[in-house]
Amino acid sequence: MEKISDLIKASSEVSVAELFEVQVSRNSKSMAVINTDGRIYSYEEFLVRTLKLSSLLLSYGLKPKDRVAIISENRSEYLELQIACAKVGAIVAAINWRLSQDEIQYCIDLVEPELIFFSERFEEKYSCLKLKNKNCIKIESDYEKELLKCKLYSGESIGRGEDPLIILFTSGTTGYPKGAVISHRAVIARIMYCCMEYGINSEDIFPAWPPMFHMASTDLAIGSLIIGGSVAFIDGFKSLKIIQLIKEFKISWLVLMPGMLEKFIKDLLNNPIKPKNIKIMGAMADLIPKKQIVQITSLLRTPYFNSFGSTETGLPPASGSFIPINSLNYSLSKTQSSLCEVKLVNDDDEEVGFGIPGECKLKSPTLFSGYWNAETINKEEFKNGWFHMGDVMKRNVNGSLDFVDRKKYLIKSGGENIYPAEIERVLLSHKNVFEAIVVKSKSVEWGETPVALVAISNEEEFEVIQKELIDMCRNKLAGYKQPKTILHINKEKIPRSTTGKVQRHIVEAMLEGIENK
Repeated sequence: MEKISDLIKASSEVSVAELFEVQVSRNSKSMAVINTDGRIYSYEEFLVRTLKLSSLLLSYGLKPKDRVAIISENRSEYLELQIACAKVGAIVAAINWRLSQDEIQYCIDLVEPELIFFSERFEEKYSCLKLKNKNCIKIESDYEKELLKCKLYSGESIGRGEDPLIILFTSGTTGYPKGAVISHRAVIARIMYCCMEYGINSEDIFPAWPPMFHMASTDLAIGSLIIGGSVAFIDGFKSLKIIQLIKEFKISWLVLMPGMLEKFIKDLLNNPIKPKNIKIMGAMADLIPKKQIVQITSLLRTPYFNSFGSTETGLPPASGSFIPINSLNYSLSKTQSSLCEVKLVNDDDEEVGFGIPGECKLKSPTLFSGYWNAETINKEEFKNGWFHMGDVMKRNVNGSLDFVDRKKYLIKSGGENIYPAEIERVLLSHKNVFEAIVVKSKSVEWGETPVALVAISNEEEFEVIQKELIDMCRNKLAGYKQPKTILHINKEKIPRSTTGKVQRHIVEAMLEGIENK
């Protein structure tokens, strides 16, 4: 006989596919998805497509927890695959197409998919993979033909609760990607968090322009469908398309990231609009120049999102605050999110006091389920019932949190720890600085010292700006934190990973080459 506790647990676990079907029964004729080509699918139409796709997946012999990889730009078929896999209990491996050929091969070898979907845009990368007789479906030529042959899947939803639904790949400390496993439970908790914290609801549409291999799009795309909202797919950051959506619809989350705001602001100035409503706008406020935040908040009449989350955690642990509209005097301190418990700890896993840097660890229903096939890493990062993020923060007396830096990159100068983000934040507050990077340089006297590189708007004025930056650092930083020198770097030459993160070790090598000349 089954234990009562098992029966209770089973009744509390629910599938993403089941929740989507609840919305179909309530809003069958409502708009579910706008595809990149402008096609609109109602909830009822989208359900038919996902049920046919479910039958197609099963026809290939897929079993629960088998992996299905996809290498594609943003499009409605991506979301159809995620819902269909939720239905039949399979796992979507969302491959980052920006990765190198070797890295994509590594991801494929790691998850061992039974079936691969790919678009013609990435056919060259796909054709170079060593696939060991894997089945494949080319989205443009095969997908619709295959669906036409399929009957609607009439079975129950197989995946649910703690079952894995998606694998999203993140940067790894070894140089290879890690596959973060996101369960049905985590996806559901993440959209519940957005509904509670930001008031997102069924009237909102999500502009899915960030790649679907990124948590920003996958979380909100699936989440929108299970609360009765809508998703508009955009093939990359297309300013004019996004502006049109802002004019026509209530927006759930307008994701904005460094590197795109300058052009977006210009396009908004040339196409002034009155937004219907935007619930959340922005991301990565620490890395955005103040001038741009002032401009975009004024143009869209919306506060800027002062967020701190990750692929592994969703928007928690510290995404509970916004930067006011048209404000230069704002704080980048974070507000702890709802639905999570957060502690800052030292190397012995002991909680630290106010104002002392400590690694952030948390518990939350939004949390991922560990990295795929990475037992050693999981053992290191899940300790004593907590997930250790590897991010160093300080808690202020008022309860707010200040990001300090990643734990694995710090500068040790004369016995003192220096976290680059503290210096970069000061440099970024200058109106002409677009990007700031601080790395360590060897020092005979101190062991290591910080060196800063900045990308600026007017290279001809660098000497003047350099002096202003030195004065700012003197005024705002302790002596040992002040950079030994401040150099200019062309923003196009900043080395980045495929997810846009600055590769500090390459910057260090570039710096060493300059110093040795």
